[in-house]
Amino acid sequence: MERRELTALHGNDFLSIADLHGESFTALLEFGIDLKRRWLEGDRPRILQDITLAMIFEKQSLRTRSTFDIAMYQLGGHSVLLSQNFIGVGVRESTKDVAKNLERWVGGIMARTYGHQTLLELAEHAGVPVINGLSDLLHPCQLTADYMTLIETFGSLQDVRIAFVGDGNNVCNSHIHAAAATGTSLVIACPEGYDPDPEVIAHAKGAGADVTITRDPQEAIQGADALYTDVWISMGQEEDSERRRASFSGYTVTPEWFESLSSRGVFMHDLPAHYGEEVVEEAVHHERSVVFDQAENRLHAHKAILAVLMGKPA
Repeated sequence: MERRELTALHGNDFLSIADLHGESFTALLEFGIDLKRRWLEGDRPRILQDITLAMIFEKQSLRTRSTFDIAMYQLGGHSVLLSQNFIGVGVRESTKDVAKNLERWVGGIMARTYGHQTLLELAEHAGVPVINGLSDLLHPCQLTADYMTLIETFGSLQDVRIAFVGDGNNVCNSHIHAAAATGTSLVIACPEGYDPDPEVIAHAKGAGADVTITRDPQEAIQGADALYTDVWISMGQEEDSERRRASFSGYTVTPEWFESLSSRGVFMHDLPAHYGEEVVEEAVHHERSVVFDQAENRLHAHKAILAVLMGKPA
């Protein structure tokens, strides 16, 4: 089934985990883990030989920029960096025209944008796969790496309970989609006024997802297998920083919180971390933290996504 599920994704866009059937997302995770194992064993599949990826960045990036670039190289392909300062998507040139130009030159487009609408327009007008490297609404590539990490940590996703503590942002929204796709249990703790996107929640509930929301972070983490947090102030929200810091009082994760997790419980963060806000440095570098395993898996998750959409999994 895995190979059939992966083949069905070839040539498609990857804008949201919700666009995939649960079996397809699970197959993608397993393929990423397999690619990682093969790479560490010295197997170097050239799945993307002579294929180029265009990378559009409206936002700053360390992990997305580095890992997509390296992933293309390791799979035999090439990437070209297109900063918004140079190409001006939607400003200097319409998003439609950017898509129509790029489809003539490259095998795929990865975009890291503010508005999710930009990705939708790129996907509508480009005849090559478009990958959501991050938008203000969703961050599906991050959750692909995260769920690979959960499988590696626990052996499977069966009976895994996740507590997300913090802002109901793009990462949180993709957590909800991932829980709906895989059957994991997700408890979200956020202050009033910072809930995840209501359409995302409604979609997950319609799919039978086990997702609940609470205002008490300590209630959320009781017995959780994974405690996940993210920044309170995302890029573009800096003017609202003081109000947000006040709203999230009591939400700063410290190592003491880990005592409330299950005996196998781990700490997760997608980085960058704002120490002293959503987390203290000691928690990120704690022995129960898998934060840098997540970061490592960004490379292998991106290799899986690129290979499935643009190449021929081998």
